Amino acid sequence: MITPADRTPLPREFFDRPVLEVAPDLLGRTLVRATPAGPIEVRLTEVEAYAGESDPGSHAFRGRTRRNAVMFGPPGHAYVYFTYGMWHCLNMVCGPEGFASGVLLRAGEIVEGAELARKRRFSARNDKELAKGPARLATALDIDRALDGTDVCAGPDAPLSLLHGTPAPSDQVRNGPRTGVSGEGGVHPWRFWITDDPTVSPYRAHAPRKRRT
Repeated sequence: MITPADRTPLPREFFDRPVLEVAPDLLGRTLVRATPAGPIEVRLTEVEAYAGESDPGSHAFRGRTRRNAVMFGPPGHAYVYFTYGMWHCLNMVCGPEGFASGVLLRAGEIVEGAELARKRRFSARNDKELAKGPARLATALDIDRALDGTDVCAGPDAPLSLLHGTPAPSDQVRNGPRTGVSGEGGVHPWRFWITDDPTVSPYRAHAPRKRRT
């Protein structure tokens, strides 16, 4: 018998913990994106932890800027950034206010609203690819900078919220190097995923971008 996923919202206290506790604990949780056309829900299967100003791989490593200001705010808020001039990525701010740690939501399984996600991810070959990777997840859920700073603990009327879901058993959680992170930040094994889940994105080491000649 399959137990239905728990619909209880995650409290702010869930996020007000060290990032390396929050990140693996997000696996199996349900992310809800409310849209005018209806909700889209994702079971999270892959995340990455970023430890603020002590982490060379973090956007906050060099301190507070207008772009990363939300990371320094209260836990339980969304940090959305734009990358490579074309993609958005969604993070959950965690830890004490002022510390700037966060968890990048890398991949998940669309469990509700797949028809809405398909309209945005029309290039996906199947539903397992709808949110397989951070940019794909954000695209499928219609995430952009307008949602930066959203309080995911604000209640059911918020555009983004996180439910208890079905936490992944610890023996199904794996960790390894973060994808595409270079230098000293690339050595941390702070990518976490549910083993053998088909929606988890493939690991890719950092590859320097080629300069145009």
